[in-house]
Amino acid sequence: MIPNTLTIAGVDPSGGAGILADIKTMSALGAYGMAIIAALTAQNTQAVTRICPVPPDFIAAQIDTLFADVRVDAVKIGMLGQAGVIRTVTDRLMHWKPAHLVLDPVMVAKSGDHLLERQAVDALRSGLVPLASIITPNLPEAGVLLNQTPVDNPKDMRRAAERLRRLMNDNGERWVFLKGGHLPGNDTVDVLHDGDRMIELPGRRIETRNTHGTGCTLSAALAALLPRTGDVPEAARQAKAYLERAIAASGQLQVGSGHGPVQHFHAWWPSA
Repeated sequence: MIPNTLTIAGVDPSGGAGILADIKTMSALGAYGMAIIAALTAQNTQAVTRICPVPPDFIAAQIDTLFADVRVDAVKIGMLGQAGVIRTVTDRLMHWKPAHLVLDPVMVAKSGDHLLERQAVDALRSGLVPLASIITPNLPEAGVLLNQTPVDNPKDMRRAAERLRRLMNDNGERWVFLKGGHLPGNDTVDVLHDGDRMIELPGRRIETRNTHGTGCTLSAALAALLPRTGDVPEAARQAKAYLERAIAASGQLQVGSGHGPVQHFHAWWPSA
């Protein structure tokens, strides 16, 4: 069965992040991608110059209309931007109860521009984080969620993962995928934790500026892979491997002069 996977996120016109990157990722990994637009941005590889939110009631209408007709096997949540949007998405997903809910707590673009209003952090922490089946923060995002200085070493990452897991509901299988891309040095490690198991996913830094949308790509890959594997650690390993290959092949593309996108279709398009 081909899984139907939904992304609820913002639009990046450059295609490197947001729902366009999510749909590319889901398609590359054999899932049927669907999208609900939560925000519009004026954005390129260098900057976000403007954000236009979508009214929460229209987001609710998009969600309800889609779920009323289509089997949704997994949902990925990315940029939502505002507290009202977060509360609306939380309410409708509590109603529809998707089997897999991947939350990428998007706060800042690769350019450094803020994508989440500061007053919306509490709504994210108290609403969507408990509801998610897996959250995928990077180290700065984890620091904001935990109201602490971001950690900078694997030992403290494990402690942060434990604290993040305590923000989630206790019923059912729920995981933290804490990304270590902001660690110093060339060796990086991601931490996967479900309240019991602590799994380290080692990696090596790839020297490139083409890292725009890596968080979107990873979380979308998880949404595409979870219905197929039925196993979070296996889906996480496959998603990480897919992202690493997409970063390594990003030099095939020439998109913008800032932080370029990864090559989502590295397994499909011939190399230059």
